[in-house]
Amino acid sequence: MSVKTLGLATLLAGAANAFWRMPCGGRLLLERADPIVNPGAVAGHVHTISGGNGFGFAMDFNQARASTCSSCPIQADLSNYWTPKLYCHAQNGSFIDVPQAGEYNGRTGGMTVYYQQRYRSDNKSLEAFPAGFRMLAGDPFQRNYTGLQAAPGNAVSFVCLDYKNGSPQVNAIPNKNCPDGLRAQIYFPSCWNGELDSSDHRSHVAYPIGSNTYDNGDCPATHPRRLVSIFYEVIYSIDSFKDDWYGSDHPFVFAQGDRTGYGFHGDFVNGWDVPTLQKAVDTCTNDSGNIEDCHVFDNKLFTSDDQQSCRIPPSVNAAGTSSVEQTTGVLEALPGCNTVTSGPERAVPATNCPKATIGQPATFYTDVTASLDWYYAGCATDNYYTRTFTGASQSSDTMTVATCVKFCKSKGYSLAGLEWSRECYCDNKYRSDDHKPKAGVMGSCDMKCSGDSEEYCGAGGALSVYAACTGSTCQNVKSGVVGNSTSTAESKMKTKRHLGVHRHGLLHSDA
Repeated sequence: MSVKTLGLATLLAGAANAFWRMPCGGRLLLERADPIVNPGAVAGHVHTISGGNGFGFAMDFNQARASTCSSCPIQADLSNYWTPKLYCHAQNGSFIDVPQAGEYNGRTGGMTVYYQQRYRSDNKSLEAFPAGFRMLAGDPFQRNYTGLQAAPGNAVSFVCLDYKNGSPQVNAIPNKNCPDGLRAQIYFPSCWNGELDSSDHRSHVAYPIGSNTYDNGDCPATHPRRLVSIFYEVIYSIDSFKDDWYGSDHPFVFAQGDRTGYGFHGDFVNGWDVPTLQKAVDTCTNDSGNIEDCHVFDNKLFTSDDQQSCRIPPSVNAAGTSSVEQTTGVLEALPGCNTVTSGPERAVPATNCPKATIGQPATFYTDVTASLDWYYAGCATDNYYTRTFTGASQSSDTMTVATCVKFCKSKGYSLAGLEWSRECYCDNKYRSDDHKPKAGVMGSCDMKCSGDSEEYCGAGGALSVYAACTGSTCQNVKSGVVGNSTSTAESKMKTKRHLGVHRHGLLHSDA
């Protein structure tokens, strides 16, 4: 073998094991939305959605690319990734939302998306996802093990995380407590027929053949083109429910009514800058998994705070109301009237369910434009060591938006910021531009005010900012809705929306 041939073989061998791991540090939205399966309508069950804030009930590639932020770290990737929400089915019949790893003090949990370069045996080109591409993996109605090297089948798996004793990978939700979390995993098909989508959103892609595995091998003749491979990992903090088990089986159920886990599924809408993804596929051959080792992304990553701040407000109204449908906390039934089933028969969609509707996006501010001549300016970042506002301050267990605004106004300041439910800070300027609310970004200001449970007073490291105004300048900023709203500001109006409070004391803007 020549030196040139040996070098090429070594390069290809390295590429065969190359991957990068993308930890999406926050959650964009928790809602019955699915623009692939239910475009323009309320979806049948609740999804946990990550990625760019261009996400909407009906969306295309251009809308994804119009995102102003992402709950995932790579700035060139404004795609959306989603999976079903997990609940605990309590002995009294109620359903309690199970938090994902990383949720605490108002922070949201995300997911991890792996990008792997798995070539065909002839080592022909590996392609980036094209503009407009979308797909799903798995079947929400599956309730038994298929034995296939696909999803549903072996491409869906679970690991009961137990760092002390270890635990194997299995194909159904394990019937034991997981002290370090339950990890759900799904691997997507990587062979492609050249179509951007198909009527069932699956047929335009296929799993590799010939290697007796879902993540390697050659592509079938019907789907000859090889795409970069992706798979998802989502970790659920089920250990907090270890005292809620009853009977002989675990109490967990996915949002579509699945007690087995065989119906775990994932959806993907491409929002990548395609040339950037192709360059990463071609050149990022490190097998460490660290995105920092892929130099295509150098200095082009969203920070952890950026990812947490990237959210969009919920828009699904509960049937017969103008209030946001509750998806967290303690629920009487699964949203969408999904019946809990354990198989082995395939589940069927719910029927005769009161119809939820798509309403106006929820707001997370109080309108004081008419009463106080101040407007909501957005959600800013804050830090204990480098305060955004350094003028007067106060804290109170009866804090409201009006209380803070009036306090700052009385001290001669034009900016008021509320944080941690009960804190108020004043100033006439921001510490720096980096501390200002970001245009088009909703932020994480979703903590209820200590003095009024229908108002929002920032969060940990986040300030609900109000500013003095006169006349036409008194317009509340409405952020985080891309392509799903008729305007970007509301003037002298407030839409009150009532969101559920997490059983464990966590507050979610995207409930």
